[in-house]
Amino acid sequence: MKSADEIKKIACRTINDESKAIENLQNFIDDDFVKVVDLLLNSKGRAILTGIGKSANIALKIVATLNSTGTPAIFMHAADAIHGDLGNVQGDDVVLCLSKSGNTPEVKLLVPLIRNMGNTIVAIVGNTSSYLAQESDFVLNTTVDKEACPNNLAPTSSTTAQLVMGDALAVCLLECRGFTTADFAKYHPGGALGKQLYLKVEDVYRNNESPSVDAEDDIRHTIIEISSKRLGCAAVIFNNELVGMVTDGDLRRMLQQNEKIDGLMAKDIMSLKPKTITPETLLINALSMMRGNNITQLLVVENSTYLGIIHLHDILKEGII
Repeated sequence: MKSADEIKKIACRTINDESKAIENLQNFIDDDFVKVVDLLLNSKGRAILTGIGKSANIALKIVATLNSTGTPAIFMHAADAIHGDLGNVQGDDVVLCLSKSGNTPEVKLLVPLIRNMGNTIVAIVGNTSSYLAQESDFVLNTTVDKEACPNNLAPTSSTTAQLVMGDALAVCLLECRGFTTADFAKYHPGGALGKQLYLKVEDVYRNNESPSVDAEDDIRHTIIEISSKRLGCAAVIFNNELVGMVTDGDLRRMLQQNEKIDGLMAKDIMSLKPKTITPETLLINALSMMRGNNITQLLVVENSTYLGIIHLHDILKEGII
């Protein structure tokens, strides 16, 4: 068993080796890379990612990234392709084949079949002298000096290089397409990330009641309104206009400062200029506003009309953080 210090050194060495391999990729961004971006950008078909072994695993991840950023892509395992899955490849598709050596039996069998079908082949390969590199239309070089594995055998630095090259392609395509956060939300409707991008205040606040009191309502009525609606506050209205807000905190301060509450009205203890938000505001921005002002609720207002309340608990319940 290695000591704690030895384990830390191994981990740091691995990270350092892989970071050097990634940094060196910058030297391989050439005209072929630009042409592949242009090819995928203007293709009427899909990007077909294929590979064998660890390269196949990386291809799967690149497919997921491309699909989520606006470039249609599917994965086709190189071994399965020669046993029927080659039917996935359509006329306008661009085939990107991942391989470190570029000389594996499956790849050498697959490439001429794809070429006979007339599809463009892009090699993401760690050996530019290989069969795959020589038989492809374009080559994206992912050569690494060595694997992070001490025996220089287990795919580590090489697969990381493939992954980063795939990310570079995806990000270039994303920016060339003008892919926006709205587009991203369309492809990521689930989970916390998706909710941050599309869920709005109007989607949530309507589930709450809309506590409100008149500016001249007495304190007892105000307390009952706040307590019954269970949102910790009530909007204060005068002549059909929002003029303030009474919170639990305002009530506590009133009790500390006044022995008698008879005769007090909502307008006497309300907070002026309460924080408001519009219904179309993203929920994540409402959360940011609450945090920035150290508050737990916002009044929802549209065209100066009070509509309701959005509470911190509503946002937490949606699980966007």
